[in-house]
Amino acid sequence: MSTAAAPARSLRPGIVLADLIPASRARDIALVVGAAALTGLAAQLSVPVPGSPVPVSGQTFAALLVGTALGARRGFLSLALYAVVGMAGVPWFAQGTSGYGMPSFGYILGMLLAATVVGALARRGADRSVLRTAGAMALGSALVYAVGVPYLALATGMTLGQAVSAGLVPFLIGDALKAALAMGALPAAWKLAGRRG
Repeated sequence: MSTAAAPARSLRPGIVLADLIPASRARDIALVVGAAALTGLAAQLSVPVPGSPVPVSGQTFAALLVGTALGARRGFLSLALYAVVGMAGVPWFAQGTSGYGMPSFGYILGMLLAATVVGALARRGADRSVLRTAGAMALGSALVYAVGVPYLALATGMTLGQAVSAGLVPFLIGDALKAALAMGALPAAWKLAGRRG
């Protein structure tokens, strides 16, 4: 009877992938710290974009996966830890930078918001199917840009149109590819969890 109940528990809405690990305070601390470190590592996968102070990096993708896999609270805490430690001087933002004075810091603030929102959506089952995952990733990416692009304009003196051209348009194709990867990976992880349960 317990083997039949486990898959139902793992597939029911209200939990995220991280909840499949037995609950403890040590688990939550490890997940938050590990997710912050993962985001910092992903940020080092960075390529400069000609004409833009914002590079293409893996940190946005990591932030969205962190929020989805950990849920809103732990996702927020991990991205807050990532931001605070980076502001304190650890060079783990994109291109090995740190601090809050750089023009791309608004994207990090946007990632904090996005991880929280996609984490809340994941608790409602938004990571269980390809289409729902696509919607969650699109919303998360939009939130990153909703904070990052205006911050870029303010930090650089660009007009909003210039900031959109430099800080949004060059990244749309890459974001679509990242969303496609998430659309395959997250529902597959749930199917695997259901089989193993």
